[in-house]
Amino acid sequence: MQQSELKELFIDELKDIYNAETQLIKALPKMAKAAKSGSLRSGFEEHLKQTEGHVSRLESIFQNYDEKPTGKKCKGMEGLIEEGDEVAGENYGDGAKDAALIGAAQRVEHYEIAAYGTVRAMAEKLGNDEAVRLLGLTLQEEKDTDEKLTNLAEQIPVEGRRAAGSGR
Repeated sequence: MQQSELKELFIDELKDIYNAETQLIKALPKMAKAAKSGSLRSGFEEHLKQTEGHVSRLESIFQNYDEKPTGKKCKGMEGLIEEGDEVAGENYGDGAKDAALIGAAQRVEHYEIAAYGTVRAMAEKLGNDEAVRLLGLTLQEEKDTDEKLTNLAEQIPVEGRRAAGSGR
């Protein structure tokens, strides 16, 4: 692959991620509102602030390339957010609602982890150390958020659960 072709692909992928992040900025407040647990709600609110920082980092990378961050619709994120909206509208009990929201949020995180891992690798190939650094920071934050979501999922109480090994 030619260097110019890789740069074009890199910019195209960054535009996709940028659109994904801007979609997420609109979706996270809805997810926070739908959350029943205060911990999950504050987690969504914290991730909203992080996501705004992710957008700023991406804008910085675009600026270094004299590119505009617009012009591409991330259909993958659009679908993930649509699923999250469906979950938020379901009439589950509190624990099940939060579990469903966590599942939707983790699918978003995994999508972002894949995307940021790929563009970070491209930035390395292009020799753009600043983009590697910025994308690496965001990638780590996405991984940390995924881990926090897993921890929250493990804390969801399940009423009427039988003790392991009770034989009933």
